[in-house]
Amino acid sequence: MSNSDNSVSIWPLTPSVKLIAIVILFVAAAYWIAGVGSKERRDASKIWPVLELEVKQDAGIERKISQLLADMTLEQKIAQMIQPEIGDISVEDMRRYGFGSYLNGGGSFPNGNKHATPSDWIALAEAMYQASVDDSIDGSTIPTMWGTDAVHGHNNVIGATLFPHNIGLGAANNPELIEKIATITAKEVMVTGIDWVFAPTVAVVRDDRWGRTYEGYSEDPQIVKAYAGAIVRGLQGRANADFLGDERVIATVKHFLGDGGTTDGVDQGDNTFAEQQLFDIHAQGYVGGISVGAQTVMASFNSWNGVKNHGNRYLLTSVLKDQMGFDGLVVGDWNGHGQIYDCSNESCPQAVNAGLDVYMVPTKAWKPLFDNTLAQVNSGVIPIERIDDAVTRVLRVKMRAGLFDKPSPAKRALSGNTALIGAKAHRDVARQAVRESLVLLKNEGGVLPLSPTQTVMVAGDGADNIGKQSGGWSITWQGTYNTNADFPGGSSIYSGIQAHVTQAGGKALLSPNGDYAVKPDVAIVVFGENPYAEGHGDLDNLEYQRGNKHDLALLQKLKAQGIPVVAVFISGRPMWVNAEINAADAFVAAWLPGSEGEGVAEVLFRDASEGVQFDFSGKLSFSWPSSPTQTAINRFDNDTPLFPYGYGLTYADSARSMVLNEKADFVTVQNQYMAIFDRAVQAPWVMMIGSKNEQLSVDGSETQAEVVYLRSIDKNVQEDARLFKFNGQGEGVVRFRSNFPRDLRAFIERPSMLSFAVNIEQLGEQAVNLSMGCEADCGEPIDISTLLAKQPIGQWQTVTVPLNCFAKSGVNFAKVNSPFSLSSASKMSLSLADIEFAPITDEKPSMSCL
Repeated sequence: MSNSDNSVSIWPLTPSVKLIAIVILFVAAAYWIAGVGSKERRDASKIWPVLELEVKQDAGIERKISQLLADMTLEQKIAQMIQPEIGDISVEDMRRYGFGSYLNGGGSFPNGNKHATPSDWIALAEAMYQASVDDSIDGSTIPTMWGTDAVHGHNNVIGATLFPHNIGLGAANNPELIEKIATITAKEVMVTGIDWVFAPTVAVVRDDRWGRTYEGYSEDPQIVKAYAGAIVRGLQGRANADFLGDERVIATVKHFLGDGGTTDGVDQGDNTFAEQQLFDIHAQGYVGGISVGAQTVMASFNSWNGVKNHGNRYLLTSVLKDQMGFDGLVVGDWNGHGQIYDCSNESCPQAVNAGLDVYMVPTKAWKPLFDNTLAQVNSGVIPIERIDDAVTRVLRVKMRAGLFDKPSPAKRALSGNTALIGAKAHRDVARQAVRESLVLLKNEGGVLPLSPTQTVMVAGDGADNIGKQSGGWSITWQGTYNTNADFPGGSSIYSGIQAHVTQAGGKALLSPNGDYAVKPDVAIVVFGENPYAEGHGDLDNLEYQRGNKHDLALLQKLKAQGIPVVAVFISGRPMWVNAEINAADAFVAAWLPGSEGEGVAEVLFRDASEGVQFDFSGKLSFSWPSSPTQTAINRFDNDTPLFPYGYGLTYADSARSMVLNEKADFVTVQNQYMAIFDRAVQAPWVMMIGSKNEQLSVDGSETQAEVVYLRSIDKNVQEDARLFKFNGQGEGVVRFRSNFPRDLRAFIERPSMLSFAVNIEQLGEQAVNLSMGCEADCGEPIDISTLLAKQPIGQWQTVTVPLNCFAKSGVNFAKVNSPFSLSSASKMSLSLADIEFAPITDEKPSMSCL
């Protein structure tokens, strides 16, 4: 649509007919955006199978559900669909509303205490349960259920057994072991009175820049499919046997659908795969997990071809429920409903209408969401039939899990049996998993296995660091701010080596920086990625320690002193470490082994009699890149990786010389652009306006925030620019930000600039600061008031600022969460458009940084 007065109508229609047509088009567009419309006209049966479910519907349970549903008020029904977080509700809130479920997020603990004991967890579970069945206020006697992210063991609880993350388990390729791990996890979770586990993740990763790569078992959908079934059986038990018995928890297959296939590996980004590929690659874990009885599925943050999955009715209803036959509940992810077009955390009927059964709403937004959903049902925006279906599914899961019949959490079979938390038998299985997950990439001269009677130096910052070897989702969400004391009963890689070597009569020396008084016979250097979780781990290429290769320097230092070097690399994904591999005699991909570092020593060393006790058996479940920019290489691709899928040496393999290319290939980023605002705000960025201390998330609609006013205007086409008016009554801010920091180093490594179009109506006399935001301190802002003063009033001009200006001010381009922020205390009025990062051309930039 254009605002031009010279437009000619091609519709010879009356005004009333035109109005009707416009309304129809508007409604159709809205349905398209919500994932209904034309997508709903697809025939799901052409691609998606009808699954043969091992857990069948029980007529008796279905009758009980119908009877219970008939007696419930609308308020009670909606409460079953609300899942708040323990930090944002009280026991009294549970008593008043009777929420169907609640959760603890990563890094959230009873009473906010990281060192909460199992008794503390049980006490909260018991209190919430009793409040949910207290009918003195809302009349409900429906037990609530507690969900938690136990993704590599009961990882939120101090002292629990932490298994290798999924990427390491994929290298083990042992479904029987996986089922054992899940069975143990279920037991340790049940000790703390929790009913529901948000696992397994069945993402099939296509681009290893994704910060959640380590949550994927493999780039091969068949491994993921087999593992999904094994994990679900381990957590829930088997149908017609011990299904959801006293030692089992409810499982969740996540995240539906295609989270591992987003463009450029951007977390919460857009998956543009064709529907057949979506099924063949990304849906196989759901086939495996749902078939054996998974009771819950979690919707994904990502979009599929531009439509957010939380609001995609075709995927959630037509595919998952109607065609595949899933009869459990679909739960949202951490305010994921709020990311749907025209939704917020406080209001989103589109999600329920699309097929979401439970809102995960882990903020104070739960109260307005409850009220708004109630109003939307009463007004007919959400059909009551959809509410009844959602609540039926919630009740079905609860009845299958026996929550109406089991004792309260504090009185269940395993509750309070703290001997099970980190039990020796559980840690033994975890050590087995560590051993089987290790992949030997290089063993030049047959330096491995090592004799345990030698003097062994253990170096590197990962040597004695259980938190680093455990990675994200370990006690805290990001796995940061932990010490070895936070993992009682666990073993670091060094402590495992020390125990093994000392027992055999050798000597182990811990020297993180590689210094020594007595020259060792061999050095084991343990190094790699620091812990991270979703969003924070995204990269723009796979080069390890880009720009600061201190681990490489350590390897080279030891090698130059004639010491045989064994590199143990900790990482959540394959990375470009050619130089590090060249600097080591042996190179082991250890992934993220968890709390049982001793398992590494059991493979690196011979036993006391100098025989091989455990050989390497792990094989790459992810292809290893041959360059930093070979980020999306997968099995059956035409490209050649450095080490192919399935690669992994054993001690029986003959040693061979290996010299790898150390020259990084950055051709693909030579002419890279990144749009921040191009006619509209570009993902993953969102626009914020307001004061320095409080800002609102806004789109193009007219908004008056504190200090700053916004409305859409036209530059070249309709509403392709934004007008901002600062009232001068405080420091106003306009900024673009993302939920998580982004790795933008590619732009600073090549001559690049921040470019934006500006049309100035009025400037004040105070500074106009241009800055960027980082995960931590991001340096000083740049005052561009002099630059803006040179621009003519009332005319669009393009302003460019070299990115090295921001680098010199202290911006960390590896962790940028706001690429553009404009602030001023002046009264001023200006318009902005076409904001982007772009290569510097031969044209002279508008300012220099000398």
